[in-house]
Amino acid sequence: MKTIKGPAIFLAQFAGDDAPFNSLDSIAAWAAGHGYKGVQIPSWDSRLIDLKRAAESKTYCDEIKGILAENGVELTELSTHLQGQLVAVHPVYDEMFDGFAVPEVRGNPAARQSWAVEQLHLAAKASRNLGVTEHGTFSGSLAWPFLYPWPQRPAGLIDSAFDELAKRWRPILDAFDEAGVDLCYEIHPGEDLHDGVTFEMFLERLGHHPRCNILYDPSHLILQQLDYRGFLDVYADRIKMFHAKDAEFKPNPKQGVYSGYQSWTERAGRFRSLGDGQIDFKHIFSWLAANDYDGWAVLEWECCLKHPEVGAREGAAFIRDHIIEVTERAFDDFAGGGTDEAANRRILGLD
Repeated sequence: MKTIKGPAIFLAQFAGDDAPFNSLDSIAAWAAGHGYKGVQIPSWDSRLIDLKRAAESKTYCDEIKGILAENGVELTELSTHLQGQLVAVHPVYDEMFDGFAVPEVRGNPAARQSWAVEQLHLAAKASRNLGVTEHGTFSGSLAWPFLYPWPQRPAGLIDSAFDELAKRWRPILDAFDEAGVDLCYEIHPGEDLHDGVTFEMFLERLGHHPRCNILYDPSHLILQQLDYRGFLDVYADRIKMFHAKDAEFKPNPKQGVYSGYQSWTERAGRFRSLGDGQIDFKHIFSWLAANDYDGWAVLEWECCLKHPEVGAREGAAFIRDHIIEVTERAFDDFAGGGTDEAANRRILGLD
């Protein structure tokens, strides 16, 4: 068994134009001050990293690691959630997703998609240069507008969407394989990979590519009313990253999973700060410890009620208190009989 690494924090929701959130040096110091040991960096945020430079320069990557080390933290992974989203965009979302890309490709879906693919290739090289072995992203979505089949979906529509999705991602996954990095898709509503079935549909089309893995975030599963505990058992071999994020689902006579177009505070399903929701983190951390999870426990803070800095402060303590320092010996070793194979055979009456 292995002791989970952590606590760590995903910086995407905290980076900003004001100190201490406007540079890698100051935000790393802020994270360390709250007790975090690792940071997950959003690769699209130029205040924290220059992705192209990281892909091209090992020296620059050593500088990044040096800045983090000076502040008492280390890099857990990079993230390309926004760029990954743009690998596959249904036209209905073109205008809304344009803001995820650099200005020069906005309004041009083909150019935007090419830019996103290039970003993923850069991320593979940057991850290798930075010495990390996992990377988090989104799959994007071609089929999501057709999630609920009314009117009935034309025969083969979903197959065509997933065939195309796999075609777009295979060269990217090959690039991550060459870099020695696992590409971990966050299973998330709004993505074509939003549950176990859709992940399997994708994985099958990729010939079970070894670098196609999962970023496990139980909050997105409970809001869909999936068995987030059982999910761990089913996909144990593919879970390579973990976002510790809490949520609650409280259906009422007026709304359920779809939440009636309401704001986050009014939804039946809401993201909450760690410890304020319904996720059974004792079970999750126990499962990770028992199943040799070799990664980090990373806080992704999203809460419709609590102030982010309060959530960050409380989240570090929450993760630290849930990490299980695994034992190196069995609790009943004191009662061992010191038997050997010959003794075992005698005990069984075989000799």
